[in-house]
Amino acid sequence: VMLFGGAALWEETPEKTLDAITLARKYGVNHFDVAPQYGKAEELLGPWLADHRAEVFLGCKTLERTRAGAWAELQRSLKKLQVNHIDLYQFHAPDDDTPIAETLGALGDLVAAGKVRAIGCSNVSVAQLEEGLGASADGDLPAWVSVQNHYSLLHREPEQDGILEACARHGLGLLPFFPLASGVLTGKYRENETPPDGTRLGSIPPERAERFLKPEWLSAATRLTAYAADHGRALLDLAVGYLLASQPVASVIAGATRPEQATANAAAAGWHLTAEQASEVRLIAESE
Repeated sequence: VMLFGGAALWEETPEKTLDAITLARKYGVNHFDVAPQYGKAEELLGPWLADHRAEVFLGCKTLERTRAGAWAELQRSLKKLQVNHIDLYQFHAPDDDTPIAETLGALGDLVAAGKVRAIGCSNVSVAQLEEGLGASADGDLPAWVSVQNHYSLLHREPEQDGILEACARHGLGLLPFFPLASGVLTGKYRENETPPDGTRLGSIPPERAERFLKPEWLSAATRLTAYAADHGRALLDLAVGYLLASQPVASVIAGATRPEQATANAAAAGWHLTAEQASEVRLIAESE
């Protein structure tokens, strides 16, 4: 399980955030994911990393495409994180204005300098993924080892658009973000009810919350909760277990703002769904 995607809530509760990080590590989480765009996530994690760097696989991202831009942003991230290298540095989003070979060359410089161990991409289509892998092969440039895309039981686009199959074919790890559909797959939001106070979707503008509070998603969450309960597990366990049952999935990005959320996320990885169970869950999620 991966932890530490950031948002405003992280900034409002720094002490609880640090407690969550410590507990996550205690319960086996060793892959932490941050980005300059995640508020103060880098600054919060940095002091903790001073005593735990050797235990952690650290992922970070960049929106920069050029050599100068990527180098400058990486230096800022390294300073905030108080580390001398990033294990996985990820191309945060496609940019049609910059040739992919140029971006790969920029990231390759960081690898050659020892500041980055490996590189990945995020929010890409199959065509963009294939283009990047082709540019790596043609230009003798470092290749992506991972893809970080939106994927959950309620948003199964990687199964439908070919990303899942492409990752498996090329031996890349898939790192799903929004695996809990911003909390819908924890059971905290219910049909025909206002989001509870203090929750993520209850704290953002309604027009943004509507992206996740779709009637069909809330209905599916109710059905999936019943399935999980029949197996003696929680909906959260099912949401994480389903993703980890897919071979290309290497880790799951599950953010937390409180210690109890961190321990629940870590424990959720313990449900190893069979192929038959995964098939049953897909049908339940799709049914009306």
